[in-house]
Amino acid sequence: MTTTLTAPATGRQGPVAAEPGRLRRALSDSMTLTLRILLYYRHSPGLIAASLAAPLAMLLVFGYIFGSAMQVPGGGSYRAYLMPGLFVLVAVNGVVPSMVGAARDIGRGVTDRLRSMPISRPAALLGQTLADLLVSAVVLAMMVGVGLTTGWRIHDGVPRALAALALLLLFRFVMNWVGIWLGLLVGREDIAGQLSVLVFPIGMVTNVFVPTGGLPAWLRLVAEWNPISAVAAATRELFGNAHPLGADAPWPLRHPVVATLAWSALLLAVVGPLAVRRFTTHGR
Repeated sequence: MTTTLTAPATGRQGPVAAEPGRLRRALSDSMTLTLRILLYYRHSPGLIAASLAAPLAMLLVFGYIFGSAMQVPGGGSYRAYLMPGLFVLVAVNGVVPSMVGAARDIGRGVTDRLRSMPISRPAALLGQTLADLLVSAVVLAMMVGVGLTTGWRIHDGVPRALAALALLLLFRFVMNWVGIWLGLLVGREDIAGQLSVLVFPIGMVTNVFVPTGGLPAWLRLVAEWNPISAVAAATRELFGNAHPLGADAPWPLRHPVVATLAWSALLLAVVGPLAVRRFTTHGR
């Protein structure tokens, strides 16, 4: 009689096999919740129009009303300098819908309902950020079209222009997470709506509208180390637009693409876990 010996199961196959399944479930949860937000945007087209209204208003006020009195150091059209900055505002404004949406979900009990379901906690928040990213890509494309019709041009080729757009979408993604964390922290839609007015002054203390060289020393320091200034400088560099720098410009403005990636990674590493933790522990 022949006996066949079979090696005992080690028990290590279970976790290994479970990882792909867990990842698939997390991705499925993210896609489902992304669709939920996209359906909300579909029934509220005014939200897209509102996202486009602020940069268009800034283009009218600064590009055409004040633009005749603006001069860019080293020459060049002021509107060519301004347009990349307005693209950055589209990215920065991602804080507002994310913050208001997260606070609204708390007030309406949506957050509690999601937490009661067997879904991935990061996936629940990732769905909102991905949906907003798709919508912001549409808004950004519309802003590029507006810029082209007003005389703004891309000077360094399509690949670098696509890299600039990718940086803008990356920063928008990061700002979405910042907004979600703030919305979960505030917990009330009305307060979140009132806090959204602070986005504009933060965007003003940058190089979005004017070069920082003429600012007072203390304010110039704040503006030059503002992450938004690095993003604006990076997009101007990649689009081939005016990018005036003083001899004493700090590292983030002399290496704006690397600085943008570094700021994005740092903010996401800090705010992402805080948002997930707040989502998981809210009300406890």
